[in-house]
Amino acid sequence: MQKQELTSKEYNSYYKRYIELVPETTDLKTGLEDDKKMVNDFFSSIPEEKLIFSYALKKWTVKEILQHIIDTERIFTHRLFSISRQDKTPLPSYEQDDYIDPSEANNKTLEELLHEFTVTRLYTTNIINSISDENLSNMGIVSNSPMSARACAFLLLGHSIWHIKIIKERYL
Repeated sequence: MQKQELTSKEYNSYYKRYIELVPETTDLKTGLEDDKKMVNDFFSSIPEEKLIFSYALKKWTVKEILQHIIDTERIFTHRLFSISRQDKTPLPSYEQDDYIDPSEANNKTLEELLHEFTVTRLYTTNIINSISDENLSNMGIVSNSPMSARACAFLLLGHSIWHIKIIKERYL
């Protein structure tokens, strides 16, 4: 399944900033693998002293951003799985800032965080590989808005790109 098959009716306009970062010709399954490598390579290249750097008061550190990418993937993978299985239960939003302090990301090593990301991505990939293209097109309700299972998946790819761009602009 390629991103060009995705329509703007499959997600809330808030998510456009992530989804539009994914090239139109991106194949979902290949994209997940390429994104996994990009995330691992990028975070591995950051000097250790920058990993707990925050560019302003109350802004996340680089480690906290990586943890946020992981946590968001967990949440959106659950959403895409539920929607693909035609679960009609509306799925709630989540307050990303509430997840940061309890994650204790700054107490984890980069290796631990990258392992956590890799395991999470393998889980996501396994789930997506088990879902037909037809069922990836299923629609559900997320944060009071329509969303397809495949939009949840493509959002993950753009979400990584978004945060890496922010780190490059404001942290390095």
